[in-house]
Order: sequence, then structure tokens, then C-alpha cells
Amino acid sequence: MAGGRKIRAGLARMAGLACSLLCSAHLAQAQPVELTPEQLTQAALVALYDGDAARALAYSEALVGRDPQDFDAQVIRARALRDLGRYTEARDATRLAIKAAEGETEKFTSAVVMAQVQSSAGKKTVAQYWLRRAVEIAPSEAAKAAAIRDFKYLRATNPWSTRFTFSITPDSNVNDGSANDSSFLNYQLTELLFGQPVEYQLTGAARALPGIQYTFGLDTRYRLTQTEFSAHDLFFKADLRQYTLTEEARRTAPGVSGDDFSFASVFAGYGYRWLGAEKKTETALRFDAGHSWYGGSEYANYLRGALHHAWIKSAETKFGGTLKGERQFGIRAADIDTVSASFWGAHTLDSGHKLFWSLGAAQATSPFRFEEYHQWSVNGGVVLPNPILGASVQLGAGWRARDYDLSPHNRSGREDRELRGDVTFVFEDIDYHGFNPTMTLYGSFKDSNIALYESNKVGLHFGIQSAF
Repeated sequence: MAGGRKIRAGLARMAGLACSLLCSAHLAQAQPVELTPEQLTQAALVALYDGDAARALAYSEALVGRDPQDFDAQVIRARALRDLGRYTEARDATRLAIKAAEGETEKFTSAVVMAQVQSSAGKKTVAQYWLRRAVEIAPSEAAKAAAIRDFKYLRATNPWSTRFTFSITPDSNVNDGSANDSSFLNYQLTELLFGQPVEYQLTGAARALPGIQYTFGLDTRYRLTQTEFSAHDLFFKADLRQYTLTEEARRTAPGVSGDDFSFASVFAGYGYRWLGAEKKTETALRFDAGHSWYGGSEYANYLRGALHHAWIKSAETKFGGTLKGERQFGIRAADIDTVSASFWGAHTLDSGHKLFWSLGAAQATSPFRFEEYHQWSVNGGVVLPNPILGASVQLGAGWRARDYDLSPHNRSGREDRELRGDVTFVFEDIDYHGFNPTMTLYGSFKDSNIALYESNKVGLHFGIQSAF
């Protein structure tokens, strides 16, 4: 791992050893030589940096036998055991060093050494955790930068890449219910009986219900093989959304609870990525299979495929396209086949503003004709170059049009138009173990020719994201 040859800045002061100490060690077979603890520590360091781990271990164990709370000796012993491939003992020695550590420098050093031991033992994900701890307690900006550099190196070489997500989102419409009090039925039977569509009152879960959404997520990847230009990956993803309703929502919809809208899904898949000549293009194929639950009951099974291609024009400009296909095998839902395409771009201006945009289209077909639609969308945004109140700021907006040729509520079908906007704050000045809190304020307005599907939504999303 990058930086693996350093024990810590504090021990570096001992690296410039007096040549006489080393010479004395070589003359030991001719006559006994007595060293002070400080001299023996320096001799152990010389042996360690010279690659003589066995001699360094012997010296450090003599020091530990004299004083188990000798932090420098425990660190040298841990490093020597690691170099000898005795990883379990090295972990135990590092734990003793952690207990003996005093002050920021020693605590930082012990965390880095534990990361080095875990990495050498093949436990790179655990090593990344210890480097996050090291970043948190780094005694200087230089030490922090070194730990972050080591973390990025580990992440790039670790076959496992795992991301956990958690968020809390107060939302004015957790169930995507209607903003109206009533809607119309347009069945042929009602027209035959009454000569016109019949208006009816919307009640219960058909109305917009305010509440709080709790989201938990796990997204992990295992890299099977990797070369300079290609990689084969296995993926697993799990998501859970739970809700609690406000007192107002419970009055609007008696007998309805947040559990009625809970949603969970799991997906597993395979992906292949490769880079083009001079690494100016990147292409990725991915296939997934999944299962979902809604309201605590099985909802649907899924098969998904996607093809991504990106062109890297420069460090400031990228653009690309994506083709996706999904087959939904309904359990409590309809069978639906969906094909979508999108084209996107990102560009950084000389002013530092980062612009991004996307255009998309989708087509859905189903044996249940009321589920068929075609859709167009436009999205864009900007990341501001300067922080506001210590937070980086991203602004986003989007528009979507979705048309259904058939609807049981309107003879001419269904036409939805949705407009949304959001602003996200990343509080970079607040850092805990390399994570920053985030806050997103968002809102959307959906207009439809059928009142049942008109909705308004305002929410405040609280989450976390990695700082590096």
C-alpha cells in the first residue's frame, strides 16, 4: 500500500541512526555490547528498514518484555511480525500499541499500522476503515493527506468496494397521492348509464399523505479480474424504504400506516468494463436480476441489462450515452417491458462552475394495456465553484412528460407533465471518519389530465457521503 514503508512521522526522527550503533551490533559476536532502551529501539528500527524483520522482532520483543507499555516497541514489533507474514500476531501487537498510544501522533500511527497489517493480510476493506480512523485523528494536514492517499490506493486495488447509505427525508407526499379531493371515472359503463364521466371523492391512501421516509442501502462490488484496460465485476445491491405518517396523514387516511408503503429490493448481477485507446472512451455492460417487496408482500421479479459508453474529451469535458432494458415479472404488479435511452454531458467552465445535463426517452409495453407509456425527460444542473456557509452547493432541475395511450379514467388516455427542482448542500467543514453530512431541499409538481394523478411534493433529505 502507498506509504506502507513509513511507520509514522514521530518515528522518522529515529531513522537517522548513528553508524556506530549498527557497527556495534555487527561486532556483538566478538564482545558483548550493552545498549540503552533508546539505543535498542534505534537498532530495531535500523533492522526493520534494512529488511531484517527477524532481528527487529527480537529487539522489539526485548523492549516489550521490559515495558509492555512501550509504544515504539509495540509498533516496531507489529511491523516486524507483518513483514514476517505472521498477521494474527501482528494484529495483536498493533492492538497493544493502540492501548499504549498517547496523544494524536501515536494514535494516528497505530491506526495507520493496523491498516498496513490488515492490508497485508488481504483484508483491504477493514484496512480502509482503519485509514478512515487515521484521517479523523491525523495530527497534521500532511498526515491527513498521506492517509487519504493510502485510502485511495487501497480502494483502487481492493476487489471489494462497499457503500452503505442512510437518509432521513421529511416529505409532504410519501405515497405519491393526489393533490385533489376528487377525480373522474370514464368507463364506458358510466357513460352508458349516466351519459358522462362520474366524479368521485378521493379518500385514504389516494390522497397525498405527509410523513418521514427512512432509507437504508447496501451496494457492494467484487472485482473478479482486472487489467489496465478491462475489468469483470460481480454486484449486489439491497435497498429498504420505511415510512412513518404524520398525525395529519393518519386523520386523512384512518387505518393506513407507513408500513403500507414500505418498499424493499435486492439485486445481484455481473458487469464488464473496458477502456478504449489512450483511455479516451469507457464502455460498460451490466446485467442484473432482482426481487422486490411492497407493503411487506412480494411485488415483482426483474431482469435488467444496460450498456453505457462515455467519451472523455478532456479533464473538463465528458459526455456519454446509456441504453437500458428491463423486464418486470409482476407478482402483485403487471408484467412490463421497458426500454430507455439517455444522452448526458458534463463540463467544467473556466470559472469553476461544473455543468451537467441529460436527455432521455423511454417506452413501456405490457399485456395490461393501461400500463403502457412513452416518456421524454430533460435534466440539468450546476455545482457552484465556491462554498456557501461552509457547504458546497449543487442546483438541479428536470422536466418529464409521460403519455399513456389508454386509461380507464379518460377516453383520450393519460398525459402527465412533471417539473422538479432541488438544491443540495454538502457540509465539507463537518467531517467524521471521512464522511460529510448532506442536505437536499427538493420539490416537484405533476400536472395530469386526470386529477387522480396530479400531485405536489416538497421534501428535505438528510444523508451522508464520503469526503474522498
